[in-house]
Amino acid sequence: MSALAHGGPTLAQERRLVTEIPGPLSRELFERRNAVVANGVSTTLPVFVTQAGGGVVVDVDGNSLIDFGSGIAVTSVGNSAEAVVNRAAEQLRRFTHTCFMVTPYESYVAVCEQLAELTPGDHAKKSALFNSGAEAVENAVKIARAYTKRQAVVVFDHGYHGRTNLTMALTAKNMPYKDGFGPFAPEVYRVPMAYPFHWPTGPDNCAEEAAAQAISQIEKQVGAKNVAAVVIEPIQGEGGFIEPPLGFLPRIAEFCKANGIVFIADEIQTGFCRTGDWFACDHEGIVPDLVTTAKGLAGGLPLAGVTGRAEIMDAAHAGGLGGTYGGNPVACAAALGALDTMRAQDLPGAARRIGEIMLPRLGKLAERFAQIGEVRGRGAMIAVELVKPGTKDADADLTARIAKACHAQGLIVLTCGTYGNVLRFLPPLVIGEDLLNEGLDIIEAAFERETAQA
Repeated sequence: MSALAHGGPTLAQERRLVTEIPGPLSRELFERRNAVVANGVSTTLPVFVTQAGGGVVVDVDGNSLIDFGSGIAVTSVGNSAEAVVNRAAEQLRRFTHTCFMVTPYESYVAVCEQLAELTPGDHAKKSALFNSGAEAVENAVKIARAYTKRQAVVVFDHGYHGRTNLTMALTAKNMPYKDGFGPFAPEVYRVPMAYPFHWPTGPDNCAEEAAAQAISQIEKQVGAKNVAAVVIEPIQGEGGFIEPPLGFLPRIAEFCKANGIVFIADEIQTGFCRTGDWFACDHEGIVPDLVTTAKGLAGGLPLAGVTGRAEIMDAAHAGGLGGTYGGNPVACAAALGALDTMRAQDLPGAARRIGEIMLPRLGKLAERFAQIGEVRGRGAMIAVELVKPGTKDADADLTARIAKACHAQGLIVLTCGTYGNVLRFLPPLVIGEDLLNEGLDIIEAAFERETAQA
C-alpha cells in the first residue's frame, strides 16, 4: 500500500514521535479544555489532532500516531478520504441545510436507495435518516411499537445502544453510561447473551443454551405477544466485542418471526465492511426486519439511519419521524463518497485481510501471556480479553496499563467490556500493512513490559 494517505497526499503514513505523548502543546490545550468542557465528557488520549488520514493521526506537537481506533469505528474509509472530502466540499458550496422535512434534496434519497441495496435481504425497504446511533436505535423502537401496537422491548446482557434516556435503558452497563441518570424508560427487558468465553457449561453449549434461556425468559417474564422488538448487536461493541456462536442469532430471529416481533439488528459499530462483510448479519445470512446504522456510514460526518421492511417503516404516522438536522445534506454527500470508496477499494476484503494479519499474531501473543484469556473478532473488529492468570476473572487494571503503554508509544487503542478488561482494535480499513504490523509490535512490547511489572 502507498506510503501516502488515501485522500491525504501530503500525509506520510508513518509513526513519528518528536515529543512525549501527550506533548507540551497538547497538555496546554488540555488545560484549556478542562476549564471550559464539562467533566462528564471524557478523553481517552489527550493529544490534540491537526491532521489525519490513512492509518495515522498527527497532533499539534508534530507526533504521528498509528490509529487502531478510527474514532470508534467511524473513519473506516480513512480520515479525509478523497471522495468524502470532495463530495462534502461540493455540497458545502451549494447549501448547508434546508431541513429535509421542509424542502428535500436528492442526496438524502440517494443514501436511502443505497441503504436499501446494501442492507441484508431483497425485500422492499425504506429508510429514515438521523444524526447519531442512539437516535437511530430510539427511532427503530418507535417504528416497531407503531407497527406491532405493542410496548415491550427486549435487549441483551452486555449490550450498548446509546446515551439517550431510552437507549440508556437498553444499555446494560451502569458505569459510566447510566449511573445516576435514572429513572429510565419503562418496558425494557434484558435477557442472557451468548458469551462463549464466559458461558458456564462451555462454549460448545453456548449457542443452544443461551438462545433457550433468552426465549424462555421472554415467554415467562414478558410474554411474546407483548414484545414489540428484540434489539441486538450482531457482535456486541462496548460490551466487549462479544461474538455469539453460530446458531444463536438465527434462533433469536426465528423466534421473533414466529411471534410477530420486530427483529432489530444494531449494526452501528459492525456495519459498513467492518467485520469483513457489508454487515455482520451477512455472516449467517440473517435478514433483520430493521437495521440501525451510523458510525462508518458517512466517513466521519454525523449521519445515522434506520432501514427496514417497507411495511414496518411506513407504520409511523406522517411527522412521527424526523428531526431538524436528520439527513443533513453535507453528511449525506459525505456518505455517498464513503460508500463509493468502500466499493472501489473493496473494503470488506480489506477488513478480512486485516483480520488475517491481526488474529494469528494476537493468537501467538496469547500463547505467551496467560493474562490473555481470549482473542476474538471478525475482520477488522478484533479484541483481546485480559484476565488474571489461571482464572476468567477480569483484569481491568492491566488492560488500562497496556492501553496507556501503547498510547505512550504512539499507538491509539481503545478499551471496552462490561468489566473494563477488553482491548479493542478498530483500525481504518485503508491502513497499510506496515503500520498494522508496527502497531502489533507495540502491543507485544506493551504486554512484555506490563506483565513483567505485575
